[in-house]
Amino acid sequence: MNHPTNNLKRLTLEFIASAPDLKHCPSAQGPEVAIAGRSNAGKSSVLNQLSGNRRTAKVSKTPGRTQLLNFFKLIVPGMSLQGTLVDLPGYGFAKAGRSSQIKWQQSVNHYLANRDPLVGVVMVTDIRHPGQPLDLDLINWAQESEIPLHILLNKADKLKFGPQKQALNQAVAALATPTVTIQLYSAQTGLGQDDLIARLLSWLDAPPAFKSDHSLTP
Repeated sequence: MNHPTNNLKRLTLEFIASAPDLKHCPSAQGPEVAIAGRSNAGKSSVLNQLSGNRRTAKVSKTPGRTQLLNFFKLIVPGMSLQGTLVDLPGYGFAKAGRSSQIKWQQSVNHYLANRDPLVGVVMVTDIRHPGQPLDLDLINWAQESEIPLHILLNKADKLKFGPQKQALNQAVAALATPTVTIQLYSAQTGLGQDDLIARLLSWLDAPPAFKSDHSLTP
């Protein structure tokens, strides 16, 4: 189905609950899309840009402070589609300490591997530092699990047009597959927002069949 994203500049995100692990997650309210990425990649800013509300996801000056799975009801204004966005704890923040990192990784791992309503993952990366080891782990997991993964090359505003396109072409050549898609994005300027919304709507409108038998390596 084609969606009128040109007239849809924002989604409505309503906070539902936070959970430390899978067993404390709220009951499913339709298809779920997870937002994943390194702690300094700008996940919270992406959520805030999508909703047009800087307080949707608290942006901290200390990356890695968000240690919980945060659930937001996703409502599409003027449409009957709805689902849930799940902001996963950021990974790869060295100052958090090894034990905390392992705990966060386990909670994310269990959610991704066992949450039945999950229909897709949006991975936020820094366009200037793509393909980090933990990013590649998530990409490999998504491919093995056959779950759609959409990569945002965030902070594209930090580069000029030519380097933006070069970074996109290199990422597509190295990482894109039938289940892995990639786009430019800027949480600061809104670049690529219509494309991201269209991707989310396609997952909510026709959720892919998904049941993971794989786990990320702790």
